Amino acid sequence: MSWDINPVRNNINGDLILGLCCLIFATLVLFVWIPLDVESGVIEKVRRRLEIGDSLAPSVAALFVFVGGFILITQKREASDQRVLLSGNYKYLSILITVLAISLILMRYAGPLTIALVNLTQNESLEYRLLRDTVAWKYIGFFLGGSLMVSGMISQIEGKLSWRSLSIAVLAVIAMILIFDVPFEDLLLPPNGDV
Repeated sequence: MSWDINPVRNNINGDLILGLCCLIFATLVLFVWIPLDVESGVIEKVRRRLEIGDSLAPSVAALFVFVGGFILITQKREASDQRVLLSGNYKYLSILITVLAISLILMRYAGPLTIALVNLTQNESLEYRLLRDTVAWKYIGFFLGGSLMVSGMISQIEGKLSWRSLSIAVLAVIAMILIFDVPFEDLLLPPNGDV
């Protein structure tokens, strides 16, 4: 009995196994768990108004897992391209966690801080809690935090900051606003539901 201790070959096999697991998991979520456990559809029409159904979030998440698994399976791998860099992995993970933390903090506090700044400079007495579902105000934190999150992750993967990554991030956040906020009257984008 021989053991294959080649980390490159094991990494390639690991990608294939992980990709297959992602495909199986996403398929089970989409076609077994959601239909059996969730009563409402992706989008519901209630009293002539569109509302998000309970199955929208798990369906979108499962689709992302499916796409990720598909990419892991289909991407071309060369043994010479694979490197095992444990210290690089820790550095990558620490930068990723920092980008996510700063983005979430910005997403949570950008709106209230903007209102506080307006109150300070304009001698107003506005409250963010009352404006959190008002166009422009409700997008401040989501737009800034989301743009930083997406552009930060793209920049980390590319190894450099670029206008391209910022443009992609801005377009992605605008697309999320158009998909998840504009059609629905009762939806509050994160973090406005908790403010």
